[in-house]
Amino acid sequence: MTIAPARHNGELGQAAWSDAQLLYALEEVVEKELNRHLKVAKDWMPHEYVPWSDGRNFPGPLDGDAWDPEQSKVSDIGRIALVVNLLTEDNLPSYHHEIATLFGRDGAWGTWVHRWTAEEGRHGIVMRDYLLTSRAVDPDELERFRMAHMSEGFESDNSHSMLHSVAYVAFQELATRISHRNTGHHSGDPVCDRMLARIATDENLHMVFYRNLLGAAFEMAPDQTMCAVRDVVTGFRMPGHGMPGFERSAARMALGGIYNLRIHHDDVLQPVLRFLKVLEIGGLGPAGLAAQEELGLFMDGLDGQARKFDERQAAILARRKANRG
Repeated sequence: MTIAPARHNGELGQAAWSDAQLLYALEEVVEKELNRHLKVAKDWMPHEYVPWSDGRNFPGPLDGDAWDPEQSKVSDIGRIALVVNLLTEDNLPSYHHEIATLFGRDGAWGTWVHRWTAEEGRHGIVMRDYLLTSRAVDPDELERFRMAHMSEGFESDNSHSMLHSVAYVAFQELATRISHRNTGHHSGDPVCDRMLARIATDENLHMVFYRNLLGAAFEMAPDQTMCAVRDVVTGFRMPGHGMPGFERSAARMALGGIYNLRIHHDDVLQPVLRFLKVLEIGGLGPAGLAAQEELGLFMDGLDGQARKFDERQAAILARRKANRG
């Protein structure tokens, strides 16, 4: 395989790759990771995880029963997190457009993009079927939220380069896995917990794909990749940030132990950075070295913020327990 010489960029201290050059250079890695993924991924049927026998009609043309919170088997925090998680999955058409436009629809890249989209599609299907069949959430509110969120669409915060997008999804897929898994644990419904565990397994495999791809990018373009990781980590936002009432829901999910600063630092950022030894990479140019140093300082600061959050969370929960007592 021959690759056109990368143009030299003095600021980076090494030859800089264009997106087209990186896409071509990483094609073999994508094909290898795709083949590995297809060997380990297990097909599953969304309908097998839905308690269909619990279902009944809602008001409307079929003259069913109105929804009432008492009908839900899911905890309050579980309902909030389930809605946020499902609305995030609902924007799949926008996500597909983003990555297909960036990565292309041909070759191994295109095969991966379509496979990823098909697997992610299962998640929205099974979650919505579960929520409506089990009457876990208000169906009218859920649909209004879906319409509002999808009408806004999704545009990545990290659209500057292909490397920014690869770095973002490496962390975002793990963040989504953690959010789904913790939602299941806090849902209070074993059926929900089992469903979200199945989804989390997919998300973990997606994370491994992108994480390994990011590792290959570090070998080819260490300075550029380090700068991209620095940008993504320091400015990270979950893809659902544009949905109605997200900030309030995120605050309640943080306090409820679904996803917060401590989880973000310990269970999302650190595992990826540690696996790729990002803060130990040597031989960087000026820009890469500066980005690495900034990343290390940011992680230290985030850990401090997480400690403060832990203290506030413990105080709030203790106060609530005392009030209940």
